[in-house]
Amino acid sequence: MKRTLATLVVTGLGTAYIVWKIDLGKTGHVLAHARAGWWLLSLGIMAGSVWPMAWRWQRLLAARGVHERLPWLVRAYFVGYAAGQVLPTSLGGDASRIYETVRRHEGAGGAAAGTVLLERALGGVATLLLAAVGFALAVGRYDVGGYLWVELAFVVGAALAGVVVFSARLRPQLRRIRPALRALRVDRPLREVYLALHAFRSDASLLVAMFGLTLAVQAVRVLAIWCAGKAVGLDLSPRPYYVMGPLLFLVMLVPFTVNGLAVRESFFVSFLGALGVGADRAFATGFLFFLVTIALALPGVAILVRQGVRRR
Repeated sequence: MKRTLATLVVTGLGTAYIVWKIDLGKTGHVLAHARAGWWLLSLGIMAGSVWPMAWRWQRLLAARGVHERLPWLVRAYFVGYAAGQVLPTSLGGDASRIYETVRRHEGAGGAAAGTVLLERALGGVATLLLAAVGFALAVGRYDVGGYLWVELAFVVGAALAGVVVFSARLRPQLRRIRPALRALRVDRPLREVYLALHAFRSDASLLVAMFGLTLAVQAVRVLAIWCAGKAVGLDLSPRPYYVMGPLLFLVMLVPFTVNGLAVRESFFVSFLGALGVGADRAFATGFLFFLVTIALALPGVAILVRQGVRRR
């Protein structure tokens, strides 16, 4: 109940901010005259990135003794996108992928959860690196200094999480919290996930290779946001999007609202507004990128519908 109330409050605040900033008539005009070619290019970039990400997941699973075909992993990604439309942010899609994998590979819950969380960690570090590069490129050109604190918070959090998960010295200390976890009945699943992640300490070369792949994919995915901006007539170069894009991906990991509703659009209005972009075009950019995520979910919806028909 409290979580639902918090979600409604955040969604309401975000919606109020958007309505306060934009003119609905002007925004509708901007969207009506959006260039479809740029939007399709944005969709193509996001859809094409699924295959390298699925291959990354395949390599991580194989390192933990779980072997799966690439087409099924691509399918699981698209189903995850569909789940993310009704569950809190992209983490809902992660839960869907873990659930699907456990159903297919009995007893592989720790490996499934561990590899999916490791994917998120690799993605988070890659986006932080891209954000740092973006800030370096933006210094003296764009007024986005206020977002540095957001990046710093993520950097500190990622560093602490990495130390806790991979440090051999801290492992004995973590046993002290096991009684509390046991009382909450989460000791066993958290222990399995921790062991699955901790085991990657011996696969440094694999982690480095997968990080390189993740960095390349994230760099290309940022261009999908730039394409959405070009679709509504924004003349910004890709440079500021390498500040905005990584931060957007990181913000979207926090389960504020279902599918990031209102939070995502508020972020676009706030960030692009700091660069002198009108609120109407800024919101339109965010809305078109939202439509990209909806389109990405359609294959997953079709898969789920087909499964339901087969079961009947």
